[in-house]
Amino acid sequence: MRSAYKFRLYPTRAQIKKLEDTLETCRQLYNDALAAKKEAWEDDRYNLTYYEMARQLSANRKRNTSLKAVYAHVLQDVLRRVDKAFQNFFRRVKNGEKPGYPRFKGRGWYKSFTYPDAGIGYKIEGSKLILSGIGAIRIFKHREIEGKIKTCTIKRDSTGAWYAIFSVDTEEEPPRVDPRTAVGVDVGLKNAVTLSTGETFSYPRYLIQMEKKLAAAQRRLSRKIKGSKNWIKQKLKVARIHRKIRNLRDEFLHQISKKIVDKADLIVFENLNIKSMVRNHNLAKHILDHSWGRLIQYATYKAARAGKSVELVDSRYKWLLIVATASTSVEARHRDVQVVVPSYRKH
Repeated sequence: MRSAYKFRLYPTRAQIKKLEDTLETCRQLYNDALAAKKEAWEDDRYNLTYYEMARQLSANRKRNTSLKAVYAHVLQDVLRRVDKAFQNFFRRVKNGEKPGYPRFKGRGWYKSFTYPDAGIGYKIEGSKLILSGIGAIRIFKHREIEGKIKTCTIKRDSTGAWYAIFSVDTEEEPPRVDPRTAVGVDVGLKNAVTLSTGETFSYPRYLIQMEKKLAAAQRRLSRKIKGSKNWIKQKLKVARIHRKIRNLRDEFLHQISKKIVDKADLIVFENLNIKSMVRNHNLAKHILDHSWGRLIQYATYKAARAGKSVELVDSRYKWLLIVATASTSVEARHRDVQVVVPSYRKH
């Protein structure tokens, strides 16, 4: 089972300079690799593979000092990102989806780099994260990591804060729980969550609370000369307000999803088409602020860790969210969700 742990980093000024240089080198390599693949295809209809780009990278590192300063496996991961971007592009073309051709990354648009191999190029010693080519950075490890670390990604957010994200593989799958209790979850705007037991949870609407402050900060930003020092300072203030809203929202969603998962062995959500719903411009802001999709995502992985299950039913079968827990017998609850849904037709 794969999971992720995110910890805040507190680098020194010298370490920030090294981190930023590494990001810039990775960005330039990404753009160069993207240009090489594009040119090879347009000129010769030839698909340049990852292994060919990696061989060229090995030769370039001997001549380029900026490439030489970055850990080799980090650079190889950049090439894998380019290769994966094209694989996803061709997959979308084949499936008839909106293709989205891979784009070049401008300054500020390349925000992370990865040490792709387990325990190679990085290690945690006490309160320090030691990165090859950068040094020992202070890390706030607020909880213990359970499982084997597979990759380490260093990321910078829009406020300039740095984070370490560890992808962890847990060898032992949690034992599956035989569903004996079930709960239906209805998401909405008046009440963020309404359970089939009758319990409701209201969302504090953090975006609405800070909307005036955010709007004032954005107006001040619009008056600055783009690219000036004052513009950069004000842009950082706007980003910090967005980060505060995001952190408060995530905390709320984590708490609610934990309560939902603790209540039953089987959790049933509506399978909402949120992308279509936000086309309603009167409600789009509120729908996105409530983050229903993220709530379902959090509940799903929390349930998986506990050996429980999350089911999505068509929104036309909304009445089943109540039926799921209204049945008198435990067996009927699970049967109602699994069997009645396919046979129901809306008239």
